Amino acid sequence: MRTAAGRKATAMPRKPAPAVAPWVRTRLRTAPGTAWAFALLVLVTAFLAAALPRTVDGYETEGLRHHLATAAPAKAVLGVTTLLPRVAAEGGIEPQRLAEDRAALEELLPPPLRADPRESVHGVRTTKRVTGLDPWLPRPFGIAPEFTMATPSGLDEHTTVREGRLPARADAVKGTSEAAVTTATATSLKLKVGSVVHVPDKFSAAPLAVTITGIVDPVRPAGAYWSVEPLLRDPVYAVVPRGDGSQFYWQAGLLLPPAAGPVLLTGNGEPELYWRLTPATGHLTAQDTPELGEAVASLSGGPGLVRVREAIGRNGAVDTDLDEVVGAYRGMRAAIAPVVAVAAFGIGAVAAVVLAMTGGLFAARRSAELALLRSRGGSLAGIGVRLLGETAVLALPAAGLGLLLATVLLPEARFLPALASASAVALLATLALPLRALFLHRRPLAHGGRQDLVDARPSRGRTVAELTVLVLAVGAVVALRRRGTDDSGDYLVSAAPVLVALIAALVLVRLYPLPLRWAARPARRLRGAVGHLSLARAGRSSATGALPLLALLVALSTAAFGGSVLAGVADARDRAALLETGADARIAGNTDGMPLPAGLTTAVRGSAGVRDVTAVQIEYGLALPEGTGRTREASSVPLVGVEPESYTRLARQTGFGPFSAGLLTSTGTGGRIDHDRVLPAIASPAVARRLGGEPRSVTAAAGEFKVRIVAVRPSTPALPGGDFLLVNAADLTNRADTDLLASGPSVDGKALRATVAAASPNLSVVLRTERRATYVDSPMQSGAERIYLAAIGAGAGYAVLAVLLSLTQSAPERATLLARLRTMGLTRRQGRRLLAFEALPQALLAAVGGTLVGWATILLLGPGVDLVRLSLAAAPGFAVLDGASLRADPWSLGLPALGVVVLTGVAAVLQAWWSARTGAIKELRAGDAR
Repeated sequence: MRTAAGRKATAMPRKPAPAVAPWVRTRLRTAPGTAWAFALLVLVTAFLAAALPRTVDGYETEGLRHHLATAAPAKAVLGVTTLLPRVAAEGGIEPQRLAEDRAALEELLPPPLRADPRESVHGVRTTKRVTGLDPWLPRPFGIAPEFTMATPSGLDEHTTVREGRLPARADAVKGTSEAAVTTATATSLKLKVGSVVHVPDKFSAAPLAVTITGIVDPVRPAGAYWSVEPLLRDPVYAVVPRGDGSQFYWQAGLLLPPAAGPVLLTGNGEPELYWRLTPATGHLTAQDTPELGEAVASLSGGPGLVRVREAIGRNGAVDTDLDEVVGAYRGMRAAIAPVVAVAAFGIGAVAAVVLAMTGGLFAARRSAELALLRSRGGSLAGIGVRLLGETAVLALPAAGLGLLLATVLLPEARFLPALASASAVALLATLALPLRALFLHRRPLAHGGRQDLVDARPSRGRTVAELTVLVLAVGAVVALRRRGTDDSGDYLVSAAPVLVALIAALVLVRLYPLPLRWAARPARRLRGAVGHLSLARAGRSSATGALPLLALLVALSTAAFGGSVLAGVADARDRAALLETGADARIAGNTDGMPLPAGLTTAVRGSAGVRDVTAVQIEYGLALPEGTGRTREASSVPLVGVEPESYTRLARQTGFGPFSAGLLTSTGTGGRIDHDRVLPAIASPAVARRLGGEPRSVTAAAGEFKVRIVAVRPSTPALPGGDFLLVNAADLTNRADTDLLASGPSVDGKALRATVAAASPNLSVVLRTERRATYVDSPMQSGAERIYLAAIGAGAGYAVLAVLLSLTQSAPERATLLARLRTMGLTRRQGRRLLAFEALPQALLAAVGGTLVGWATILLLGPGVDLVRLSLAAAPGFAVLDGASLRADPWSLGLPALGVVVLTGVAAVLQAWWSARTGAIKELRAGDAR
C-alpha cells in the first residue's frame, strides 16, 4: 500500500531539461566582428544595387523634362486653331467663350499630357501681316512696315507696364481699338503712348485705327507665351521677299485687348482663333515616354483630334512638333542606355562574385566544425537550415536598410526595380554560405587532407561544367562580334565584359600553375630556399581560384571600359569644340565678310596666353563653274585666303587637313586684275569633283582668276565642318582679312576680349574652352557620366575586397608556415619576402589578365559604340562630328592593374609583419589545422 509521501513524490512534475543556447545567437556572439563586417558588406551592396535603377530612372526623368523645357517653344507647344468666320456667327469670338473652350481643350488632353496654365495662351490673331499706312512710320528703302495683330489672354500677368496702361477698349463698328507694344517695338518703330497706327479695313475705305495706350516689357520673355510668336515681343528687320536681298523693312506686333476680336474680322489679316497649350513637365517621368508619344499622335491625327473638333468645330486643327522632341529624347536614351548597362552588368557581376567569395571564406574557416558535425550524424538539411538562419538574420535587415537608404536619398524613381535588386543581393548573401558548405560537406570529410592543388584535383564533372560554360561564353562573344551592338535592348552586349572575363578566368586558372612549376625547377639552384619555396607554393596555392580571378578580371575590365568611355567622351567634346572654332580662339566680325581693323593681328598676338595667330579671309557663297553632274557636287562654296606658313602650322596642330606650305606658293600676282592667272588651290572633296583637274575660272569679290586643284583635304581649320576652296591670300586682288585664329595652351579670354573690344565693338570672340563647356548641360549626359564614375569607384572597392578575401582565406595556412619555418631559422625579412613572392604571381596574373580582358572588351564593343549622343547631346551643332568611337585608354587599362599588384604586395608584407608580432605559439600547437 502506497504511503502519502510516496503519492506526493509521484505527483511532483519532472524537472525541465536544461535549455540549449540558440544556434544563431551563439554563433553571432562567437564572432561579432565578422558578423558586423558581413552585414556592412551586404548593406553597401544592397544600397548600390537599389541605387542604380533609381539613379537611372532619375536622370532619364530629368532628361525628359529637360528636353521638353529646353526645346524651341514653337516645337513643344500644342497649337489648336480654327477658322474665325464659323465661330464668329455662333458668338464663339467672345473672350468668355474662348476661355471656356480652352478649359474644355485642357480636359481633352490625353494623359500624361497636361497644360501649363502659366505659359498657355488663347485669343484671336492675324495669320497674314497687315501694312502700316502711316507715313511717319519708319520706311527703310521706302517700304512700309507690316504688323501682326493678336488678342492674347493674360496680358496683365505676362507684362510689366513701363508707360501708359494696358489696352481695354475696342469698337468694331467704328473700326477702332487700343493696343500695347513692347519696348523693343516702340523703340524700333518710333511708337509712343498716344500714337495711332492705321491699317487697311477689308469692308471700308476708311482704315482701322489702333491707338497705342501702353508700352510694356515681357515677363519671362524666353517662355512659350512670348516665344512661339516672337514677333509680338521683338520686331524684325526683314529682307524684302522676292528681292535681291539688299532691301529691308520692319515687321512688328500689336497687342490688342481680348475684346478686339470683332475688330480683326473687319481687317484683311485673315484672322483665326488659337489656343496654345504649353505642356507641363513637372509630373512626367521617363516611363511616360511611350504614352506621351501616343497622346501626341492621337491629337495630331487620331481620336484626340476628333474630340478637339467636337469641342471647337469641324475646322479645328492641332499643330505641334512635340513628337519630334519626344523622338529626339528616345534616340538619346536608346544611345546612352547600352553604354550604361555595360557598367551595371560589370559591377553587378563583381558584387555577386565578392558575395560568393564571402560565403566561401566563411565555409572554409568553419570547415573543421562542419566536418565534425557531419561525422557525428548531422544531416545536410539540419546544418543548412542553421547556416541559413545565421546569414538571414544579418543579410535581410542589412539589405532592407540599404534599400531604405537608396529610397530616401533618391526619392523620384520607381520602387519595384530597386526592391528586386536589393532582394537579389539579400538572396545571394543569404544562400552563399549554406550552399557552399552543403556542397563541400555533402559527404563526411576525413580530417587532415591537404587544401592546396597537390591533392585537390578538379573532378570530371567540374571539367565538363567549365568546358560547357567556356563554349557558351565563346559562342556568345562570337555571335556578338558578328551581329554588332546596334540593339540597345540586347543584354548580350551589356554582358560582354563579363563574358570575356569568364573565358579568361576559366583558361587562366587551368594554365596558371604550369609556368610557375616550370620556373620553380631552376629556382632550386639559387642560394636560399625563399625563391623556390615561394614559386612552388604559388603554383599550388588554393587562393588562386576561379572566383577571385573572375572578380578581379571583371572589375579591371569594367574600370578599363568605363575609363575609356569617359576618355572618349572628353576627346569627342574637345574635337567638336575645335570643329566649331578652328583654333583655341576665333575673332570675327558680327556680320559675315566684315573686314578686321588694321593692327588687330599684332594686338591679338601680344595678348596673354596667345602663342600664334593666323589671319584668314573668308568669302561665303562663291559660285562655282558647272561640273560633270555625275556625282554630288558643291554649287557654291566659301573662298578662304590664307597665309600658307602660319596656316599650315595651325592645320598640323589641329589635325584638320594638314598640307605642305609649298602647295600654295604665291604666283606674285596679288593686287592685279588678271583674269587668266592660275592660282593653286586646296579644296574639299565635293569642290574638287566639281572643278576637276584643269584650271577653272571663278569670280569673287576678292578678284577674278582661275584656280587649279593641287590637293584635296576633308577639312580645314577655317571651315572644319563644310566645303571650302583654299588659296594664297597674297594672290587675291582685294585683300581684307575677316577672321583671326589664335592658338595657345592657356588663352586668357578676358584679356583677349578687352584687346578686341579696344579695336572695334563690332567684333566677337569665341573660345574653344567656352564652346566645350556648353556640351555638358543635359541631365542624361551628366547622369551617365556619374554612373560610370561610380562604377569605376565601386569596381575598385570590390577588387580590393576580392584581393583581401582571397588572401584572408589562406592566411591561417601561411601563418602556420611562417611559424614552422622560423623554428628552422627563417628570418623576419625572409618571411616577408616569402609571402610577397608567393602573392605576386597571382596578382600579376590578375593584372595582366585584367588588362588583356579590358583591351579585348574595348576591341569587341568599340566599333559599335558611338559616343556622339553621350558627348554632344546638348550641343546645337553636334552633327558636324561624324562619330565618336570608343578607344582604349592606356591609363584606364594600366593604373587599376598596377593598383592590384601593389595592394597584393602590401597586404602580404603586412600579414608577415603581423604574424611576427603576434608570436607562433598558437600556430605550433599539435593537431591544429595546417
